Amino acid sequence: MNSGVILSGTPLAEVEIDQELVRALLRDQHSDLAELPIEHMDAGWDNVIFRLGGELAVRMPRRQQSVPLIGNEQDWLPALAPKLPLPIPSPLRIGQPGRSYPWKWSILPWLSGQPANDAPPHSNQAPILAKFLRALHQLAPANAPENEFRGCPLAQRAEAVSLRLVELNATTRSIVPAIEVAWQAALDAPVADQACWLHGDLHARNVLVDGGAISAVIDWGDITSGDVATDLASVWALFDNADARRNALQSYGATEPEIARARGWAINFGSILLATGLADNPLHAVMGLATLRRVAEDLASF
Repeated sequence: MNSGVILSGTPLAEVEIDQELVRALLRDQHSDLAELPIEHMDAGWDNVIFRLGGELAVRMPRRQQSVPLIGNEQDWLPALAPKLPLPIPSPLRIGQPGRSYPWKWSILPWLSGQPANDAPPHSNQAPILAKFLRALHQLAPANAPENEFRGCPLAQRAEAVSLRLVELNATTRSIVPAIEVAWQAALDAPVADQACWLHGDLHARNVLVDGGAISAVIDWGDITSGDVATDLASVWALFDNADARRNALQSYGATEPEIARARGWAINFGSILLATGLADNPLHAVMGLATLRRVAEDLASF
């Protein structure tokens, strides 16, 4: 395997997005909002986020590959939001290309809270997470967004994950035998027989926490249909307490095959965060290591 598994970090932005551009687009398209304060908040792999006044946010793709993802949010979140017991950033308005900016963009509600990696949820939030996932994991329609990297049988991810684990172990010694056992058990588990709605990328930075309580679930670009175990992997991303992880899975009603596959998805996501984090994002590396450590700790107790 080449070193790209480790060294491939955050993709470069393909367009320059700043406060002046946001202001100009607002003046052209949403003039009633154009004089609100604009503050740059964050830039991830796919989007740039600005706070707009006290109650709104602007979300803009920073590369072509993320354009269909924000389109999925715009198309599907308005219908899903009323069915979910936690707030999600359903678009309030949709912006159009303009001022040399080539893609659609969104105006969203500003949701309160800090990312869960900065402000971990209290253990008592385990059943809250389970209730949210139960509400989300309904059968998805045939025209739900497709995502070849989420919700699929883990066998489709086997080669990439296995190679990544080998390289991570060679460079960090972080892949203990329990991880390898859990990964093989996930591959051996029966595959899912239903395709349900999934968040698809439910790591700690995509869950907001306010005063210990989960306050919102954000960043739905990877929304898709498939195996619910993809999202159940979040228990190892969010809770450092083993009892909370167990409580979340029990409250959800997860089956043994789902739990086995969820560990596999946690290994997939944890190893991705660790590998890309080693390239250029130490925060992701810490998140990835924590996820992998928790999976290893729980292997004997579930």
